[in-house]
Amino acid sequence: MNKSTNGGFALMELMIVVAIIGILASVAYPAYTDSVLKGKRAEARTALAELMQQQERFMTQTNSYCAFSNTGGTTAAVDGCTSVPFKTFSGDSQAKSAYYLSADACPSSTIKECVRVSAVPIRSDPDAGTLQMLSTGTKTCTGTKTTVCW
Repeated sequence: MNKSTNGGFALMELMIVVAIIGILASVAYPAYTDSVLKGKRAEARTALAELMQQQERFMTQTNSYCAFSNTGGTTAAVDGCTSVPFKTFSGDSQAKSAYYLSADACPSSTIKECVRVSAVPIRSDPDAGTLQMLSTGTKTCTGTKTTVCW
């Protein structure tokens, strides 16, 4: 008499594999999201540096910086700046950008003397918040962990 054996997986074996995959995913996913956030912050830092360079060129041409607001991707020139001649988002396209850029006068100063450029995250980033750079060289952020900003 020949008995045939079933060569498939038992339910218990399958559940062990699913549990192992779940444990690996629970460790890997937070590390992945942290890496994505770090990449987006680097994108914002690069965009701020480029915007500051553009502001400095504008300053040499007009003897004033250009202030502009950016609310949800809609920009408006303010403080005597007639139009916004700068890129107002990070990344290659506004649809794929992670931050909106804006510029205003430094605290307790005028736009002719000092400019503060800001990168506001489109999706929440409570650790870093809004990244800011002043034409004086000061770099700050509004988040809860200021060590992750710059």
